[in-house]
Amino acid sequence: MLSSTHTLTWPDAAVVLPGTGSDATFAHAAFASALRARGVRTVVAVEPDPDAVVASYERALEDAAERGPVVVGGISLGAVVALDWAARRAERGFETFGVLAALPPWTGDPVRAPAAVSARMTAESLRAQGLDAVLTHMQATSPDWLAAALTRSWHSQWPGLPNALDEAGRRHAPDAEALVRTGVAVGIAAATDDPVHPHAVAAEWNRHLPRSRMCELTLDEIGARPALLGERAADALERALQA
Repeated sequence: MLSSTHTLTWPDAAVVLPGTGSDATFAHAAFASALRARGVRTVVAVEPDPDAVVASYERALEDAAERGPVVVGGISLGAVVALDWAARRAERGFETFGVLAALPPWTGDPVRAPAAVSARMTAESLRAQGLDAVLTHMQATSPDWLAAALTRSWHSQWPGLPNALDEAGRRHAPDAEALVRTGVAVGIAAATDDPVHPHAVAAEWNRHLPRSRMCELTLDEIGARPALLGERAADALERALQA
């Protein structure tokens, strides 16, 4: 795809948010190269506070926005928080350059969403069995790249990890009505083969958001090169901004 960086001026700063149980290292790997290629000089990847995940994300977003224009991005839960924050900020009359939404996990109530159910069940298992036993199971049932990333992040968030997973699994996302009211430009990166982050959810976001575009990729592509998440989301955001 031909880059549109010649006609769009991106802000100097970005804040990117990890997904449930993930960490700043993965969020940085996913987004930083695509953002810097577009002239964003400062990319803040937020390390979640496992005892107050969303609050720690929103503090970082507010701090960055106080210093000037910002683009915000997130993976899974991070995409929910980024979109919700940008939409609420727009309602107060403050502009956000755009949102990079990678692997949206659910719309509205999370109660039956696969990602939310998985988060809550993992929290229960961690409390009952401990970190080592749950890690062993996760490593045996996950792709190597995901197992390595989660092993690192789960160790760093222990012993607060169950609280972080519970909080994520109960976080409401914007529902269809809220999406329709959202005026912020959004670029969505959707996986075509991820049962935890269903393609149908990304398509629903894209269908309801007035200013959005969507690009697709596979889990194998993410595993081989996490930066592709950010590249696809940034490509989609550029298309949304120019629509």
